[in-house]
Amino acid sequence: MTRMVQVAVAGDVTEAEELQTILRSAGIESELQVAVDHHPRETEDAPQKVLVPESSLEAAKDAIEALTEPDELVD
Repeated sequence: MTRMVQVAVAGDVTEAEELQTILRSAGIESELQVAVDHHPRETEDAPQKVLVPESSLEAAKDAIEALTEPDELVD
C-alpha cells in the first residue's frame, strides 16, 4: 500500500473538495481526513487534511500552486 502524506490543509470540506478536483485534473489521487477532532455533526465545517501518495507529493504541490494562483496581469 502506498503511504499517504499531507499536501495541504483546507478550511472546510468544500475547499478540500476543490483541491481534490485540482489534483484529479492533474492525475493525482487524494483522500480527505478531518484535521482536528470535532463533534461528528460539525465535520462539514472542520478543517480537512488533503492527503496524496508520497510519490506524488511534489507534483501535487506544483498542481495546487499552478491552479490556485491568480493569473499574472499582462501590460
